[in-house]
Parts: sequence; C-alpha cells; structure tokens
Amino acid sequence: MITHTVIFAPIGEASRTEQITQRLSNAIISGLLEKGEQLPNETELARMMGGSHITIRDALNTLRSKSLIYTIRGRNGGSFISDDIESYVKYFHPFNNVSSDFLADIGEMQSALIVHCTRLSVRRMTDEDLESLASLIEALEKSDSPQRKTQADMRCLLTLAANSQSARLAGQELIILTEWAPLISLLYKEDAFHMESCRHYRRLINALKARDEPLASKEAHSLVEFFISSLIEYKINFV
Repeated sequence: MITHTVIFAPIGEASRTEQITQRLSNAIISGLLEKGEQLPNETELARMMGGSHITIRDALNTLRSKSLIYTIRGRNGGSFISDDIESYVKYFHPFNNVSSDFLADIGEMQSALIVHCTRLSVRRMTDEDLESLASLIEALEKSDSPQRKTQADMRCLLTLAANSQSARLAGQELIILTEWAPLISLLYKEDAFHMESCRHYRRLINALKARDEPLASKEAHSLVEFFISSLIEYKINFV
C-alpha cells in the first residue's frame, strides 16, 4: 500500500528517534494506521525506516507511553495501534482553541502542497496509480462512519502526494494530515459534506485520468477550498 510506503520510508540522519516517533504518531492520529493494526516488528521497522533496533525500541516506548500503541508479549504478540486514541487527539486538537486564522493558514499550506503534488502526479502517475487512487475514492464513497470517511479521505490525499514521486512532499503532507484529520472528521458527521467531498474527488480523478494538468490543478484547489470554507463555517457556528 502506497500510504504505508510513505509512513515507513527511511528517516534522515538527525534525531532519528524523534522523527520516527513523530511520523508514526502522525500516521496514527490521522487514521492512516488503523485501530488494532499491527505494526511491523522491530527488525522490519529498523530495516524499512533506516534506524537501529535501539532507536526503534525507544520510539515504540514513547508511543506506548502516550497510549497510541500497546504491546502483546509472546509468540503471536507484537505492537498494535490502540483502540482508543480519541482522548489523545482531542487533547492535542481541541477545536474550540482553533482560530479561523489558523484554519485559513493551514488551508493555504494544504492548497499549495496538494495543487503542486497534483501537477507532478499528472506527469508521473502510471495507469496503475490512477486506478489505485480511483479505488480509494470509491472506498471514500462507500464509507459509512465519520471515522472511516476521514481515514479514506486521508488516504486519498496522501496517495496523491505520494504519486508526485517526491518523498519530501509526501512526508510534508503526512505532517499536515496530523492537524487536518481531527478537524475534517467533524465535517464527515454530515452526509451532505460527504456527498460533496466525493463529487470534488470524482472531478479530480477524472481530470487526472485525462492527463489535463490545468484542470486537475483547478480541481485540487477547489477540493481544498471546499474543505477550508466548510471548516471555517463550522468554526463560526461552533458552540
């Protein structure tokens, strides 16, 4: 899965424990790693992310101390994503402490990133990549709960970023999704928002399949603008 390729990609040299902890935390909070999902074992994580066993163990210990993962010992054990991370997410993302200026700012960052990734994706995506993204959009359309809708949406965005074939852009998108996902999940409680979001994604995938770079960029910008205007309206009406 391309999202997992981004999540578990090799880490840079500096502060590897912190970087690994942050990347995995981002993936858990944004829902890209699902509740109950088993992480690769320490040996596999060390190989995939380019860290030592000690570095990986320290990162997992930090995640465990935050109750983001739990570990089962024994033959069939391992580290798993916690079933209840809502309290952690709410603590670090209280909507009543989010300003409209913050929403506008993160929207500008997300728009710049997603639009540029879209431009690159038009040039670089294979037909198989397009079908994979189309399948994720179909999964978003069929999702039946706010959590599943949010997870599907985040996978669509991260996959689009990954298809730019820029590890740095994809990594930056994963960071943004940490702040983005808890906010967007509030909007997916409304069926009308879900339906309109799917329409935007459908127009975007059609433009990508047509290899129409200007239209795809326009649709990507329109998608993010829809998200941000919906968030700001939610904020204005928030009690």
